[in-house]
Amino acid sequence: MNATDTLFYSVKTDKSVEDAVKAVSDALSHHQFGVLWALDINQKLVEKGLEAEPPFHILEVCSAPRAKEALTANQQVGYFLPCKIVVYRDRDSDTTVVGFPKPDVLIGLLKEPRLEGLAREVSELLAKAVDEAVGLTS
Repeated sequence: MNATDTLFYSVKTDKSVEDAVKAVSDALSHHQFGVLWALDINQKLVEKGLEAEPPFHILEVCSAPRAKEALTANQQVGYFLPCKIVVYRDRDSDTTVVGFPKPDVLIGLLKEPRLEGLAREVSELLAKAVDEAVGLTS
């Protein structure tokens, strides 16, 4: 296991990037998460006169009750909010990747025992949503 395996959760899928973004958004709603903002990196690159890359999307997602609970325990959690999920076309494998930095690892940096369970729950729910979106579970 390398450091990125510890920090990130990611899976590959045969779905197109656009289909995976839609599937992730739908799956997140089943776990009380909403997509606050979606960024199409290529759209921004083209707007700035730059050459497009393989498709890359960043979704900023949040569960308001969980965010409130975390911020109430320690306002520094705000440095990690909202959670990010990336969906992109991998150059090397020509597959779509869906992943996120693990909230339990990030929040673990604060050494705040009151947040450990909540951060683990958020990581598990995001992983379930991603797995459902790519068809690993139903």
